[in-house]
Amino acid sequence: MPTYQAPLRDYQFILNELLTINNKTELAGFDEVDSELVDAILQGVADFTTEVMLPLNGVGDIQGCKLVDGKVITPDGFKDAYQQYVDNGWATLTSDPDFGGQGLPEVVGVFATEMNTSTNMAFAMYPGLTHGAYAAIHAHGSDQLKNKYLEKLVSGEWTGTMNLTESHAGTDLALLRTKAQEVGDDTYTISGEKIFISSGDHDLAENIVHLVLARLPDAPAGVKGISLFAVPKFLVDDDGSLGAQNGVQTAALEHKMGIHGNSTCVMVFDGALGELIGEPHQGLRAMFTMMNEARLGVAVQGLGVSEIAYQNALEYAKERIQGRGLSGVKSPDKAADSILVHGDVRRMLMAQKTFNEGARALLGQQALWIDESHRHQDAAQATNAAKLAALFTPVAKGFVTDQGFKACVDAQQVFGGHGYIHEWGMEQFVRDSRIAMIYEGTNGVQALDLVGRKLLADGGAALTLWSDQLKPFLAEHMGNEAMKEYIVALMDASTDLEKATHFIVANAQKNPDIIGAASMPYMQIFGITALAWMWSRMAVVSLDAIASGQGDKAFYENKLRGAKFYMHYWAVQTRSLRKQVEASSQLLTEFDESHF
Repeated sequence: MPTYQAPLRDYQFILNELLTINNKTELAGFDEVDSELVDAILQGVADFTTEVMLPLNGVGDIQGCKLVDGKVITPDGFKDAYQQYVDNGWATLTSDPDFGGQGLPEVVGVFATEMNTSTNMAFAMYPGLTHGAYAAIHAHGSDQLKNKYLEKLVSGEWTGTMNLTESHAGTDLALLRTKAQEVGDDTYTISGEKIFISSGDHDLAENIVHLVLARLPDAPAGVKGISLFAVPKFLVDDDGSLGAQNGVQTAALEHKMGIHGNSTCVMVFDGALGELIGEPHQGLRAMFTMMNEARLGVAVQGLGVSEIAYQNALEYAKERIQGRGLSGVKSPDKAADSILVHGDVRRMLMAQKTFNEGARALLGQQALWIDESHRHQDAAQATNAAKLAALFTPVAKGFVTDQGFKACVDAQQVFGGHGYIHEWGMEQFVRDSRIAMIYEGTNGVQALDLVGRKLLADGGAALTLWSDQLKPFLAEHMGNEAMKEYIVALMDASTDLEKATHFIVANAQKNPDIIGAASMPYMQIFGITALAWMWSRMAVVSLDAIASGQGDKAFYENKLRGAKFYMHYWAVQTRSLRKQVEASSQLLTEFDESHF
């Protein structure tokens, strides 16, 4: 069975030294969060995930979920583990205290989510989707709706889902057919079929609150005519007790590549009773609250599975002996050297390590922007943080899951033939992580969103906000000889990003198809540059810590080695990607169907 060691020291470094969350007195509630409390919470999550969730990861993969007499049964041990999860309060970490939550910042919760995902991605999806449903109702629901559902969703006693996809319409929600009809007393009947519904049914909780997109009879065509409804599996009486089962049925379980321990369902709504969330025909706005929450969660999945895959690949590389080092024997007392002496194994492992640590820092920054957007006492600063979070959402989801999957493949490759065999767990990591590139909007859609909406639609305003942070950082540290190689590499990458941006802006108006053709390599440039920015910032912190004589010198020196490798291995890739944007995008738009 794979092993796992929670990266708690890295969390401390990011939270306390890089993002300095203890100094964020301008953010409401941050003064109540100290390092000792955060350390205790993250240690508790680490213990729970390692001791309870990890042993069930392989069980869930082998057994999967079963549909028996219209009800879904989860793998052995899941129900008991979920009850422990709820009893321990792990479901409540970042939710509103008014509804039973602990009110912790998202920047702390994001690392709890990483540990959940590393140890058991399929299991972690049940509370993850529930938190998304909570966020949508919390942001857009009436007081009556909040009082009816939120306390149970926050505690984890009830779970939640997101019901968007229909068989004829994937990403194109304008084609949605599910219908809603008002029947009085702010109640509606919902009829239609949804597919690919994660956590759609299960035996973990006594009720499931489905958030369902549907059309009212007077709805305008397209996405402007979509409304969002809360549709419980069991009806909820006025006193909060559960009544009869609603008109919701699980028609089938999807047979899928990975995340077998999570129930992916075909859901049929046949006159099911539901309540409107927000205003009529404004459902997409409310659902995007849930989806943006989910997209950060999916980005964390890309990192979380990559991290556990890396840890096990590293351990295997240290223990597996095969061949001799090209420069000579390294372990004369053994029949062969460990495969860690081989250059390509080192390349794969260090590429994984530096991606993971850079992505972890970036997702921490993304979560902090989300916190700032909700908690900053200065409204203008909160607005700017919201814009930055929106800009980086497709980058976090798209780039991190793309590269996280590739990191899992590299980790599997380190194992050689053993990586292809189920008992080592590596092939499960590859299968599980693959879905993160697909759901919550495929990564191609994320790239299109980055270019079409976040770059062009607002005239580059959000990108300018980031540039206003990046350029002063470069100027501040350019004269520091110890920072030179990091700053030069970051400047080169950011220049490639700037040139790629100018190319798209200059050509998109005369040929809009350029946007789609250039968007994926552009997103990769953006992601690589963003991680170079985080690695440069981590280098500054590490150099200062060493200069001041802080303890744990080996940790900071290792950070600097990681920063150096990232700049010379990852950051240099922006040049070829930029050339790809400039050279191939126009060609792609010129092909017709017969050329494929």
